[in-house]
Amino acid sequence: MGAALSGGNGSGVGPGLGDIPESCVACVFLYLTPPEICNLARLNRAFRGAASSDAVWEAKLPANYHDLLDLLPPERYRNLSKKDIFALLSRPVPVGDGNKEVWLDRVTGRVCMSISARAMAITGIEDRRYWNWLPTEESRFHEVAYLQQIWWFEVDGAVKFPFPADIYTISFRLHLGKFSKRLGRRVCYFEHTHGWDIKPVKFELSTSDGQQASSECRLDDTVQDEINGNHKRGCWIDYKVGEFIVSHTDPATEVRFSMKQIDCTHSKGGLCVDAVYIVPSDLRQRKRRVLK
Repeated sequence: MGAALSGGNGSGVGPGLGDIPESCVACVFLYLTPPEICNLARLNRAFRGAASSDAVWEAKLPANYHDLLDLLPPERYRNLSKKDIFALLSRPVPVGDGNKEVWLDRVTGRVCMSISARAMAITGIEDRRYWNWLPTEESRFHEVAYLQQIWWFEVDGAVKFPFPADIYTISFRLHLGKFSKRLGRRVCYFEHTHGWDIKPVKFELSTSDGQQASSECRLDDTVQDEINGNHKRGCWIDYKVGEFIVSHTDPATEVRFSMKQIDCTHSKGGLCVDAVYIVPSDLRQRKRRVLK
């Protein structure tokens, strides 16, 4: 029986995979992830046909995927199948002036967003004695804000977007030290890195429907690093601000977020600010498990 079922065209003694109706395959595909569907599409014509079904891919798209399409010129998505729309939205879609991007997670089809440091209000950013913009391929926005030294450290941002119903986590992507390439190798410099072990940085978020969250963290906690062997310097780290819940897409949710260390008794410096990420909370946890 097993040998017969392994046949792709139904030419064996018993029924094969090629004998399964395309409509039945499509029903099974509703319970699979997009990568699994694409892999199974290689088996035979019925699987390939079901893997191109609009009904299958409509179920993989978020309910408000038209809001994401509205960010693109109509000619980019006109006459596309639902499968092609999913593929299109799985790539970063610029929001507004291009300092924000939104995309669909390739496995779950859920909405994620990143917000560049350029889209945030950063205290002293116009003064090159304090801040500089560094070009880099290590950021999806191809540049990061580098702090040399400052006393009043504050970064604020906001976004208003019709997020689908879900639980989201906001995090800042930060890097202690200045990095570059020398002879093809990545090197880091820490001559400006100071002050982050004295007082914690405070992270906060609030939403238009009254949700609030906050957290604190010493960015350069050398005592903790020595205990756990987890050296923060020279690495990109996502610092969690908090979570918020979206129950309804309409009206659009406005989220405000910040990080600050405004104790003016000491200066701090040597920090790169890349972006803020807003992703479904369990996707963030999945990513952390994979990295471990």
